[in-house]
Amino acid sequence: MLRTDSAVPRLFGTDGVRGTAGQYPLDPPTVRRLGAALVRALPHGTESPRLLVGRDTRESGAWIEAELAYGASAEGATVTSAGIVPTPAVAYLTRLAGYDAGVVISASHNPFEDNGIKVFSGRGEKFTERVEREVEAIVADLSWSPKGGDAPRIAEADLVGAYLDHLRTVFPEAPALEGFTLVVDCANGATTTVAPKLFGSLGFDSFFIGNQPDGRNINLHSGSTHPEPLARTVVEHGCQMGIAFDGDGDRAIFVDHRGGVIDGDAVLLMCGRQLQREGRLKGNAIVATVMSNIGLEIALRELGISLVRCPVGDKYVMEEMMNRALTLGGEQSGHIIFSDYLFTGDGLCTALNVLRTVALTGRPLAELASDLTSYPQVLLNVRVREKRDLQKVPGVAAVISRVESRLEGQGRLLVRYSGTEPLLRVMLEGQHEPEIRAWAQEIVDVVKEHLG
Repeated sequence: MLRTDSAVPRLFGTDGVRGTAGQYPLDPPTVRRLGAALVRALPHGTESPRLLVGRDTRESGAWIEAELAYGASAEGATVTSAGIVPTPAVAYLTRLAGYDAGVVISASHNPFEDNGIKVFSGRGEKFTERVEREVEAIVADLSWSPKGGDAPRIAEADLVGAYLDHLRTVFPEAPALEGFTLVVDCANGATTTVAPKLFGSLGFDSFFIGNQPDGRNINLHSGSTHPEPLARTVVEHGCQMGIAFDGDGDRAIFVDHRGGVIDGDAVLLMCGRQLQREGRLKGNAIVATVMSNIGLEIALRELGISLVRCPVGDKYVMEEMMNRALTLGGEQSGHIIFSDYLFTGDGLCTALNVLRTVALTGRPLAELASDLTSYPQVLLNVRVREKRDLQKVPGVAAVISRVESRLEGQGRLLVRYSGTEPLLRVMLEGQHEPEIRAWAQEIVDVVKEHLG
């Protein structure tokens, strides 16, 4: 049944619509309704709208694609399926081929039972929150109904060649990495269809794992959220680097030749410095989220590069980069955006930029990553009876101010309420863990006294 709440239900989170496949909001009627609503939300005057759809390897992907396409086509749209392709491929091809919107059916790094729907505008950018709210309002409007009947599976078109050609431009002169061997973990996800072709065409000696998807093993003990098998394989085979993608291919995590795991913060530092060296770092600034380590901020400051922080979520990174016309931004989790190539996270593009940086600097990945000193981090939660403005609680405001003054630019304090629970989260980063833990506890104690 469709929702009949008086208030408009929220469907979109920080990365599209997510849930358990088959359950609201990813039950067949709601998915079909959402497909119709997406077309209805397109700018007025859009004639004969064209949608491009892609998906990852989850067993639920095909029927969700069919339901969404059926709903969209009933509203006059022509829907083309790119089949199993990475999220950024859909973003790029949507813009390149002049589609009015692109849709990706994926739950990224989540287990196979989950799925999701991400939407890109005709410019290849993730929908803004304003457009998402508009779609939600259309879905909630019970004055209309989508077309009934069984949704047929839609035909697939092989479109990824143009995307692979686009990625190869990251290596315009194919810098030599003689004898360089890679292990690539495709997380049994969307990159299984493109990564072997890409790295093979660039001449890399590559060994692939996590490349046998069966509909249920996506992200299972593999990929960017489980880099341990990749690290073991790199060391066992004596390779120079390992690359782990997530299920939909929009993020990448790396492993050096010693098995050390390297996250998005280190990637932002090494690639940011390389872009600065080439005069390609627009604004001499990088965007990162509030979760990036203070060590990144300090290392960039020493290079004369500013760090602009934004809320967690690569769509917020994208929006901040667009507002400031910046080249590079990303998240600790491995979502990195190189706006010279695409305004969304792209694991393959990130991997090629890291390989290019290794080639141009002549420094191994482990050495490049060692330039980042990650500071210790302490996170404490405290239950509160009400979520008051902390600046209007004198005792709490005073202790926060005292702790911030102690950090003196060599640490970071983040105090925020949970969006879903009656909790206040206190996060501190600094040079000495016992010291910052004591300071975090000091804040928690005062919060308990005034708000607990």
